[in-house]
Amino acid sequence: MQFQERIRRELDELRRQDRYRELPPVTARSGKEITLHGSTLLNLSSNDYLGLGDDPMLLAGYMDTLAENGYAMTSSSSRLLTGNHTLYDHLDRALAALYRREAALVFNSGYHANIGIIPALTNRHDLVLSDRLNHASIIDGLKISEAPYQRYRHRDYDHLEELLAGAEGRYRQIVIVSESVFSMDGDLADLSRLVELKKRYGALLVIDEAHGVGVFGERGLGLCETAGVVEDIDIITGTFGKALASTGAYAVTSSLVREYLINTMRSFIFTTALPPVVLGWSLLTLERQSAMASERRALFNLAAKLRRELIGRGLDVPGESHIVPVVTGGNSLAIALASKLRDAGFLALPVRPPTVPEKSARIRISLRSTLEWGDLSRLPELIGAALHEN
Repeated sequence: MQFQERIRRELDELRRQDRYRELPPVTARSGKEITLHGSTLLNLSSNDYLGLGDDPMLLAGYMDTLAENGYAMTSSSSRLLTGNHTLYDHLDRALAALYRREAALVFNSGYHANIGIIPALTNRHDLVLSDRLNHASIIDGLKISEAPYQRYRHRDYDHLEELLAGAEGRYRQIVIVSESVFSMDGDLADLSRLVELKKRYGALLVIDEAHGVGVFGERGLGLCETAGVVEDIDIITGTFGKALASTGAYAVTSSLVREYLINTMRSFIFTTALPPVVLGWSLLTLERQSAMASERRALFNLAAKLRRELIGRGLDVPGESHIVPVVTGGNSLAIALASKLRDAGFLALPVRPPTVPEKSARIRISLRSTLEWGDLSRLPELIGAALHEN
């Protein structure tokens, strides 16, 4: 009873702080729309940035191939046992070829990648320097690792250099880790500066392109392609679960690092492999997205217009990407705004601590290339009016 009472009190405290969460009952998804609680809404909380997950022709074509290829629904084993289906080899090679790097390695999820790579590559003789607003999965990886770590101020590369200079010669290896597109603010890392610092101080550079892959770059390789630094980053991680509309994640790196991760990365070794039916779909969406440069341009034009309209109404809208956050500050205000948008036919969910820092709750609008301005034209006025009321 003591345990039950304690967690009941903690849940009550979350409710009091407007930080209590519930699983949304999604009953249908169709193109731009999603059905929740019997209401059909414009979906502005999806990471399907290119609309590939809602492409009926693409899915129908893939389903037609399943019976012919006999792709299983389960691997029933880890990759190191009997789960390494030949499609894994095709996908690893396709990724390496697309990035023009030596090697790639596919994982079960971005979370698996981020809790596994840093602990595999470091020990107590190393130091990891992490952007303060890196994703929770990266932070969890730092906590699992034996290596000490420090978090530099968000996108403050002078602060990062101070930490690098202070640590020089004191550790076996220094690792810098950053997202490219920060998932809650939609702002961008300065990858050229990070590469410069990495080279100057002999550090290892790991970049998480979860929200950049499929969206940035002529071939959709992410912000590293836009910045022209693909070859300069030691490990680039990406996910299939967002713009690539599948499941899983990957790292592109050197053949030696790939070999080392296969032998030391616990979240790779001790998990059942992805099913072949997923791997085949990932191959298809990876190929398809590489030719979607026009969709990427449309997405950025849409995001830029929405951001201009919101800022023009005096709203706090950080970022410079397809992720458009409207910062409310208080949790209750974010919840109230989300409710008003839902009443008007928009699903734009509130994001609250600990996902974002204290007093920076927000509505996070995730745009997709399949949306048009006509879908969003009412949004700035609705948001502006709702926030100016409070």
